[in-house]
Amino acid sequence: MPDMEGSAIRGGAAGAGAPRAGAPGVGAPRIGAPGEDPARHGDPGKDAPGDGALHGRVAIVTGGTRGIGAAIAARFLAEGASVLVCGRHLPGQLPAGGGRTAEFIAADVREPDQARAVVEAAVARFGRLDIAVNNAGGAPHADTATVSPGFMAKIVALNLLAPFYIAQAANAVMRRQDSGGLIINIGSVVAVNPAPGAAVYAASKAGLAMATRALALEFGPKVRVNQVTAGLVLTDQAAAFYGDEQGQAAVAALIPAGRLALPSDVADACLLLASPLAGYVNGAEIRLDGGGEIPGRFVVAKPWTPGP
Repeated sequence: MPDMEGSAIRGGAAGAGAPRAGAPGVGAPRIGAPGEDPARHGDPGKDAPGDGALHGRVAIVTGGTRGIGAAIAARFLAEGASVLVCGRHLPGQLPAGGGRTAEFIAADVREPDQARAVVEAAVARFGRLDIAVNNAGGAPHADTATVSPGFMAKIVALNLLAPFYIAQAANAVMRRQDSGGLIINIGSVVAVNPAPGAAVYAASKAGLAMATRALALEFGPKVRVNQVTAGLVLTDQAAAFYGDEQGQAAVAALIPAGRLALPSDVADACLLLASPLAGYVNGAEIRLDGGGEIPGRFVVAKPWTPGP
């Protein structure tokens, strides 16, 4: 099964892989591919996205070694940020962008101490933390009538509790900074449009959506909390859920936008929230689903072709 940390298809009936026990301990942060230090007190200026909007900023992306998380990390790097990604295992290649490479720390963010260590590692390396992206998440399809309590606990721990652990540690740092900070949660449309075999995942993502709004109330005004809610995203694991190209095309035909989302689409939405253009956006949700899905009753009743 695919790894749960930012590697698999998000949203709808598609989940990510199963959680695995026995995460490596953190201890002293294991950081790789060091980059240059950011300008620690630099003014982000008035730059629009695509023009170095995150110059001098520091970000962490959980599950940032593959899939959606890697795309977010690469986008932030290309915009001038220094980025620390975490995952259970060091990947063969770390995200890169703009001539910069992300740094890495091994961590299982389901464990409060390891989640806190991720934040501490970013501050130790770069001196500050401006953006925390809670991307790690997912779940395999499972028969809710028969899954074990332990399975359900792991799904809730990864998709709901881990973002809380990161948010708590990040808030403690960001609220001491004059510029405050931003927390971005990566949600899923299954929170409002559940699919068979994903009851626990859907419930945990619904909780994350409410947590986003609640934390925005509690952490403001220094720290903003927003969410990007992903629909069906085409990653390297697409074939496992949608079949071959013909199957993927059939699924895409049900989306008004005419295609599945790409990891880069999610990254662009995160960049918008992290840019100066979104300075007053707080407790908000960007639903990135291409307009939703054509209801099944229309597909069954008659042929349906999106568009004119």
